[in-house]
Amino acid sequence: MNQMTDNTVYAGGFANPPVASAHAFRAAMNAMARPGMVQEITGAIPPEGISHAAGSLLLTLCDPETGVFLAPDVDSAALRGWLTFHTGAPIVSAEQADFALGGWGALMPLDRFPIGTAEYPDRSTTLIVEVAGFDAPNATLIGPGIKDTAQMALPDPVACAGNAMLYPLGVDFFFTSGSQVAALPRSTQILAEA
Repeated sequence: MNQMTDNTVYAGGFANPPVASAHAFRAAMNAMARPGMVQEITGAIPPEGISHAAGSLLLTLCDPETGVFLAPDVDSAALRGWLTFHTGAPIVSAEQADFALGGWGALMPLDRFPIGTAEYPDRSTTLIVEVAGFDAPNATLIGPGIKDTAQMALPDPVACAGNAMLYPLGVDFFFTSGSQVAALPRSTQILAEA
């Protein structure tokens, strides 16, 4: 590892960890509590290849007890080193992941990720899906945290609806782009295309 790579690994964490992580955690929880609503989430400057929002989620939600799967489209030595240095989170296979990061296509198929068990539905994976943006909604959402309906752009509404049908099992989603995040918990039902 050369000096440039060393600096990349050590740089990019929260400048003021207690304050920045609290703000990022609030944004993440607000996104989960209000499915489809886009939130600003900042603070991290991750290695090239992932968004600031994804990096902020990783710094906020991961620790030495949470296994992270990196899909091939984002996996790099720089990201592995950065994640290990700042969170201590181990890199694991999809089948062991508490969190998974990547683009939609690189994360597929969904059925390789843990969906929890009847006794422990929380033992499932949360996917952090990098997307191009949040324009052009293609799905209508209903469920907890949504007053009537919400509109959201999903990479594959059919696959997301299939995941929701597993509730209380299933995976949860954060969608990230730039400094923005939106969430789709497994409890959210997808009615139809918007």
